[in-house]
Amino acid sequence: MSSPRPRLRRLGSEVVATAVLAFPLVLGQLSSMMMNVIDTVLAGRHSALTQAAVAIGTAVWSIAILVVIGVLMAIPPSVAQLDGAGRRAEIGALFRQAVWLALALGLLLWVFIANAQWLLEWAGVAEEVRPQALGFLRGVAPGAPALALFFAFRYLSEGVSLTKPTMVIGVGGLFLLAPLGYALMFGRFGAPELGAHGLGIATACTLWAQAVTYGLWLSRGAGYADLGLFTRFDWPRWAPIAELLRIGLPMGFSVFMEGSLFVATALIIGSLGTLQTAAHQVAVNLASVAFMIPLGVAMATTVRVGNAMGRGDHAGVGWAGAAGYAITAATQLASALVLLFGASLIAGLWTRDVAVAALAAQLMVLAAAFQFSDGLQAASAGALRGLKDTRVPALITVTAYWGLGMPLGYWLGIVQGQGAHGMWYGLILGLSAAAVLLTARFLRLAKRLRRHGSLTRPT
Repeated sequence: MSSPRPRLRRLGSEVVATAVLAFPLVLGQLSSMMMNVIDTVLAGRHSALTQAAVAIGTAVWSIAILVVIGVLMAIPPSVAQLDGAGRRAEIGALFRQAVWLALALGLLLWVFIANAQWLLEWAGVAEEVRPQALGFLRGVAPGAPALALFFAFRYLSEGVSLTKPTMVIGVGGLFLLAPLGYALMFGRFGAPELGAHGLGIATACTLWAQAVTYGLWLSRGAGYADLGLFTRFDWPRWAPIAELLRIGLPMGFSVFMEGSLFVATALIIGSLGTLQTAAHQVAVNLASVAFMIPLGVAMATTVRVGNAMGRGDHAGVGWAGAAGYAITAATQLASALVLLFGASLIAGLWTRDVAVAALAAQLMVLAAAFQFSDGLQAASAGALRGLKDTRVPALITVTAYWGLGMPLGYWLGIVQGQGAHGMWYGLILGLSAAAVLLTARFLRLAKRLRRHGSLTRPT
């Protein structure tokens, strides 16, 4: 029998490499999520109504974030495979087409978000919440093109394993958003008091500052000099954009299916009144913050798997995936324990309203229950993105989230009258089903690669 030590050493080296790559990504993801947290906390200091309005506004705004993240997720595996294959000279041309795609997405989403009143009415959001929610959306809408450009820049950088800018620029944005949001919401430092609308404006300004800073970093950073990112101007070309869309649209669909499950949950709970809406926003904010850790690890796993595929290391694909799973298991255990035992304390920090805090703490206990399934599905999805395997995962996610999770949540929460609790039971089922199916998919493909050297089924 062979010694297990070589396998443990290989896994250990992969874990270290993935963790080093993931750490700045996790901080970058946390800083992005903290923008929503800052908005929620500031709104909670204003009033329960403002907090409920921002809850609905950020739920709709997250549609834009999900579309941008999902479609542009085609960039990291494409860049990583070129980098792994030693074809760095081709990355600049791909990047310039990705920028055109990002601009088009951003402009379309600007129009959508600024005119989302029909969505609030269709979702049955309480009438007293709608005006401020729409004000937040109209304030943040001009930030949509900046959001798309930021992710195009970020994904290019992450694809070549340069993750420091994501961390630095992400954290820096928080230091701009907090005082600017406070000033525009409460009317401080000579600014007008704009409430939820002011928070939206502050968020848009912060996004533009981050996008411009990232672009300057790419143009002047030493690690990007040989890529020729800005050495020439290219008009849009359909062939490379179509290839990005071929990979990115199914990814975007998958990300949207998961994220829209949470968005739809927030909108449905929004019809139940201010208390349940505000409590849900507090709980989902914290759960989302916890999710940024496995999401950052998943992004690092995408790059590691893509590099292994690019250099033809088929066994390395499996090891890169295994490292992602190992790190995710550890981080999710920590997140579950924090949510389980710190719910009441943390909810009290998020809001001054005692009733909102009490209900939010109950929902956080439910969030602890889906930490492992949420992390596992993220890790598996990240590994599959590294293989550019996108269509089957898209079918898996729509089945798990909308075929299982949402029907159960709606039935329990609305039909059976369990409110926010019932909707969260649906989230647990949808995430768990996705975790099992996506993990099985990656393990099967990794085994096929190791045995046959190809992702296609052997004849």
